[in-house]
Amino acid sequence: MLAAALGQCVAVATVLLLAPLLKGVIDNLKAKVQSRRGPSPFQPYFDLRKLFRKERSASRDASWVFRLAPYVAFTAPIAFAILIPVLTAAPLSWAFMADMVGSGFVIGVGGYFTNLAAMDSASPYGGLGASRSRLVSSLAEPTLILIFFAIGFISGGTVPFVANNILYTTSALISPSHALIAVAFFMVVLAEAGRLPIDNPSTSQELSMIEGSRLFEYSGPDQALMEWGGWMKLFVLLIVWLNVLIAPDGLATQLTVSAFAIAIASLAVKMLCAALLIVGVESALAKIRILRVPEYLGGTFVLSFLAVVLYSLGR
Repeated sequence: MLAAALGQCVAVATVLLLAPLLKGVIDNLKAKVQSRRGPSPFQPYFDLRKLFRKERSASRDASWVFRLAPYVAFTAPIAFAILIPVLTAAPLSWAFMADMVGSGFVIGVGGYFTNLAAMDSASPYGGLGASRSRLVSSLAEPTLILIFFAIGFISGGTVPFVANNILYTTSALISPSHALIAVAFFMVVLAEAGRLPIDNPSTSQELSMIEGSRLFEYSGPDQALMEWGGWMKLFVLLIVWLNVLIAPDGLATQLTVSAFAIAIASLAVKMLCAALLIVGVESALAKIRILRVPEYLGGTFVLSFLAVVLYSLGR
């Protein structure tokens, strides 16, 4: 029991510490592709240190929602990390508290409070970003539900620790249904995490922002928590994509120091591959207009539906 609790703490610490590094690696690789020197891969750590040293400020008209949102946005990905296979193939403490649908609800709480806080600040840019974020989420949620249904239908289980083992042992990675689910989920991850082609995380144009405009009224430690929470959200969603749908290889099967070291190294390598894929996508595609977002997310829904149909026909 103690070993499982320690293993869970190591998994959470891995998410906390490596999420900023993933952000830095993506920014550095994008700069290299664009023939620029770019920031250091460790720049997000320096940014967090600078923000935590600054003074916290808030509008006098802001309510308790505005002050609570940074803590919810920061803790939601951590709670989500408890429910998914970050480092171990077997479930650890509290892993069965929620299935994939419940896990999706947990990760969505952070975005919900961020939208509330953006509107509560009475900032026109915050309200614009919250409105666009709600549009993206409302279109992505049906696809996520269908993806969860497809994973449960194919694997016979709705708990991530169960689904990844069954998918990996009973279904070839090149099977059409499995591949379509993986592609659809990756497209949804890009949308939910505010990446191209839905949102440009490196833009400074207020009218085209989605994720960034929701944080305009935050500063100091509150902004640091919001930024860190956003990086962890991308990190844990990619963990689900990698360790449940793509390649669960390298997960620790024993609660030993060497097994966890191998699992962390394996996760780092898989995250580097995911970062290269994201950089490739963002270097090849431009940000689409907001009116074309339904077409993009509608395509993910169609892919998920085809996965269920193809698996049913194959049976």
